[in-house]
Amino acid sequence: MSDSTPLSDLLDRARHGDEAARDELFAKCRNYVRIVADSQIDARTRTKVDASDLVQQTLMDAHRAFDRFEGESEGEWLTWLRRILENNAIDLARRYHGTEKRRASREVPLDARRPNESFGGQIDPSDPGESPSQVVLQREREIELADAIAQLSDDHREVIRLRNLQRLPFNDVADAMGRSRPAVQMLWKRALERLESLLRQNGQS
Repeated sequence: MSDSTPLSDLLDRARHGDEAARDELFAKCRNYVRIVADSQIDARTRTKVDASDLVQQTLMDAHRAFDRFEGESEGEWLTWLRRILENNAIDLARRYHGTEKRRASREVPLDARRPNESFGGQIDPSDPGESPSQVVLQREREIELADAIAQLSDDHREVIRLRNLQRLPFNDVADAMGRSRPAVQMLWKRALERLESLLRQNGQS
C-alpha cells in the first residue's frame, strides 16, 4: 500500500481484518484529527494540555472501539473520529474548568466553527476568513487539506490556529504571538496564500 491508497479502500480492508491497512488508516487520519483538535481546545486549556494528547487519546479510543464502527463511507468514518475527539475535548474542558465557573463565559466555545465556502477568492485581513477546521469537515478530500496544513511552517500553523481555529481577534493573536497587529495580519495572509499554494500543488484547489 502507498500514500495514494484511498481512505475508503483502507477502511474496507481494515474492516476485513487487514492489520496493515488499519495501521495505515489511522496514520493517514492523524493530521485530520490534529486539525480538528486545534479547533476544540480553547486557549486556557492549551496551557494545561497539549493538543497532541487529545489526538493520541482519540486515536487510541478509536482503535479500541474500531469493531463497533458501523459506517461504510469515508465521510462516516471521519465523522465518527470527530465525535470521539469532541467527547474527549468536552471531558478535558470539564476537568480543567469545572471549578472555574465564574470565568466560563469568557471561554472560547468547544465548537466555534461556522459555515464557509472555500479558501479561494480575496483574502480580507479584517475578517477571520475561512476556518480551516470547517474546510476540513466539509471538503470532499479532508485528509489532503489536513496534510497541507501540517506542511506549513510553525508560525503559519500558529497564526491559522489562533485566527481561524480559535477565532481570536487580531489584537489577541498579536498578543499571543508577541507581534504587532499589522505583522500578524501579514503573517496570516501569507499563511493562507501558502496553504492555497500547497493545495494547488497537490491538485486540491
